[in-house]
Amino acid sequence: MFKWLAGKKSTEGSKPHSLMIDELKEQIKSQLNVGEDLTFRTIKRDGDKLVLSYMNSLIDTTTLDEFIIAPIQDNTHTEWTCEGIAQILPIANLSAQNQLDKVVEGINVGKVYIYVEGQPYGILGDVSKTVERGVEKAETESLVYGPKISFTESLIGNMNILRQNIKDINLCMEDLTVGTRTKTKAKLVYIKDIADEENVNAFREKISQLEIDYVAGTTVLGQLIENNSWTVFPQLVTTELPDRVTIALMHGKVVVLMDRSPDVLYGPSPFFTFFESTEDIYMRWNMGLTLRLLRLFAALLSVILTPAYVAVLTYHYEVIPSPLLVSLGQSRANVPFPPMFEALLLEFFIELLREAGARLPTKVGQTMGIVGGIVIGQAAVNAGFTSNILIIIIALSALGSFTTPSYIMGTAIRIIRFPIILLAGFWGGIGIMLAFCFLIIHLLKLDTLGGSYLSPVYPLRWKDLGYSFFRVPTQYLSKRPLTNHPIDAQRFTAQKAKKKDVDE
Repeated sequence: MFKWLAGKKSTEGSKPHSLMIDELKEQIKSQLNVGEDLTFRTIKRDGDKLVLSYMNSLIDTTTLDEFIIAPIQDNTHTEWTCEGIAQILPIANLSAQNQLDKVVEGINVGKVYIYVEGQPYGILGDVSKTVERGVEKAETESLVYGPKISFTESLIGNMNILRQNIKDINLCMEDLTVGTRTKTKAKLVYIKDIADEENVNAFREKISQLEIDYVAGTTVLGQLIENNSWTVFPQLVTTELPDRVTIALMHGKVVVLMDRSPDVLYGPSPFFTFFESTEDIYMRWNMGLTLRLLRLFAALLSVILTPAYVAVLTYHYEVIPSPLLVSLGQSRANVPFPPMFEALLLEFFIELLREAGARLPTKVGQTMGIVGGIVIGQAAVNAGFTSNILIIIIALSALGSFTTPSYIMGTAIRIIRFPIILLAGFWGGIGIMLAFCFLIIHLLKLDTLGGSYLSPVYPLRWKDLGYSFFRVPTQYLSKRPLTNHPIDAQRFTAQKAKKKDVDE
């Protein structure tokens, strides 16, 4: 809608203008040091002069020609005033502006400034173009069941995807700006009658209080607004899957979209949220339960398996059965290193292979991971650097960390394995117990938007376990997770759902 900004007083750095076109050009040029990219196009009619000011690289020239220039030139009887020109332009986003800093800011984001010489106001019209890719299959989060599309770098496109998934009139999208220099657009998204107002305010205040010139994406934004930036454990989830974000919104969580970022941030996000997958919902409940427990067990196995090997071979030979002890002795007969150094060396090799495979092109990276693992592993055993049994243990530990749906949490699990191996090498089983005690205390001290990081296990909420730790039939999940403090906690009436299930 076209709105006048009359009556708005000028502040320092804001200069209202009612001047000649040449003077306006000089003032805009003095503010925008962009060379030839800044374009001025002058149109004359019956002694009147009109100038279009825009950045050539930021605008859609077709839109400019068809919806700005053509209507102005074709309507020869229209009076060249702000109101008259606004009435003939088929552009939805128009605003009157006479503040120089606002004009420059608009031109710098892809708007065209239309000014008639001698008028007290000009018009800003949005004719920007965006460089973006189409909707594609998710790359970082693989799925067998469920929608395969992912978010893109387009904020408007991501908003459109969410609107198509949730057609609720209570779906709110608040405008935010991130970065004092880049002024990146962002959206705070939540369902008004479900999301807890405290969670919404927590996001809103943390983002609005940021005094930083540039935020690279939502993953960086999450690090900036988390309460504990020193821990390796993420306290907010980032995902590129629209259906995962939809489920989070329906559970009462708060979402942040950011322009030029294909990942979406949401919270509160307790520890067990990072082990959930949307496939758990699309599958039958017993299959989803099995896979979810498998992931949790695999993560525990990934953390404890290699340190247990180091502790047993260094201090606790008596716990190994005699036949296995003989096999271990033969396997390590030619290894000159202590178990701790041997394990750290092999873990380091595995991390090198993983990082190299992630940075190389897809096909080359897959070949590097498979061939490199086989060749280096076999060569290390033949050269006496390590034992066959440790190769198996390291491989199982790596597989366990890769089962985690969240890439960030999987990386955190791999990182904490190294200090636990060191403690196991220094103090054996006691070192492992100390490491796990410290780990549990650390997780208990963490929070996500003020809520417990280990919820719903601590504090214990039996009904919420069906959403996070376990997977139970949908008809028994009539209430939303209380961990998120939803305003409308009722999803459906349990009695009706149960009766319908019996009838069928």
